[in-house]
Amino acid sequence: MRTFTIIWFGQLVSTIGSYMTEFALTIWAWEITGSATALALIGFFSQAPRIPVTLFAGLIVDHLNRKQLMVVGDTVAVLATVGIGWLYFIDNLQIWHLYVAVMLNGGFGQIQGLAYQTSISSLVPPAQLTRVNSMNSAVHYGAAIFGPALAGVLYPTIGLLGIVSIDLASFGVAIATLLSRSIPQPAPPTTRDSETLLAKLTFGFREVWRQPSLRSLLLISTLFWFFHDLGGAIYDPMILARSGGSAQVLASTATAAGLGGVAGAILLSLWGGPQRRVQGMLAGFIGAGLSKAVFGLGRSPQIWIPAQFCSSLNFPLLGSSETAIWMTQIAPAQQGRVFAANSLVLQVVSAGAALIAGPLADRVLEPALVPDGSLSRLLGMLGNDPGSGMALLYVVCAVAMIGVGLSGCQMSSLIKLGCSSSKPQGSP
Repeated sequence: MRTFTIIWFGQLVSTIGSYMTEFALTIWAWEITGSATALALIGFFSQAPRIPVTLFAGLIVDHLNRKQLMVVGDTVAVLATVGIGWLYFIDNLQIWHLYVAVMLNGGFGQIQGLAYQTSISSLVPPAQLTRVNSMNSAVHYGAAIFGPALAGVLYPTIGLLGIVSIDLASFGVAIATLLSRSIPQPAPPTTRDSETLLAKLTFGFREVWRQPSLRSLLLISTLFWFFHDLGGAIYDPMILARSGGSAQVLASTATAAGLGGVAGAILLSLWGGPQRRVQGMLAGFIGAGLSKAVFGLGRSPQIWIPAQFCSSLNFPLLGSSETAIWMTQIAPAQQGRVFAANSLVLQVVSAGAALIAGPLADRVLEPALVPDGSLSRLLGMLGNDPGSGMALLYVVCAVAMIGVGLSGCQMSSLIKLGCSSSKPQGSP
């Protein structure tokens, strides 16, 4: 547990630095484009390279040294950040440069993240899986608190280059913690000499497909994350459009998200998680959807901040419950390939959602909700100001997330999963 905690701390520091840079670049991109599509494409280009990489990522993580893969992923992220900083320094930074940078980070980051995730079960006992996965949630949400807040305070003084320098220092902390600790490496999975490369690459899909309960788990989580990411792709431009481009308002909602996520992670760590993990996951789906529906209907920080806090409160529960289910159902030596198969499916739908969201908002829903638009009378409660069309899409996605959670409660094959005493397939 000590080794995990040290590595976890390094990831927390690094993620705070990355969130600072991401926040500063989001404001910069909105100022020069004013386009939801431009910002949504950042998410698309982040996900797109993960799809082909993930085909091989599971095989790579299960056969190569996971610690070294994590160091390589962080190193590539350092190089991409240096590139962005240099282009800004010479006054040549353009929006497409961000697309290239996130593509590099996305591809190598997929392998880095998978190596980190599959190392957890080798570092902590099974009874602690829900707890440590909630700690991982705290990495994201803790960074969401401090990253935007620090960037908002420091950006006027030190500018983008100063923010990038802090980000680079944070990567140094992450790499140092990795190099200082030993991560157990499971024995390479046994394969038949006659097994083809295609068979090796598709092992994860076949392992999930042969178990009805895991098929149901993958289906329900894929639907949830599709609607989540479809709405999430227009989250930043929706807030900026409805707040007059206010960086302070955007930072306040990001901080509320972080506070809610950290609160949820702390509560889950103290609690240890539900005995029936599937029920915890589905409850999180429904709770997140309800909160996001309120958020989309709101038009001011007075509604957005508490709604975002309540929404993020659910994600440590749903995320750690789902991850713990996969970890208890799949043997450690097979987790890289199975997790990669799961991740590949989610990345395809996430990239599709990011590609759809921007044009749908800019070209269809925003024009439909202007004062004389086709939907302005029917949906006037959302307003007719800029960002109303994006709010409509956000609310529809939130309602769909609630529906996914309720549908999962009726799936008998899914309900059978999630008991914390379950053993991984293939384990003694």
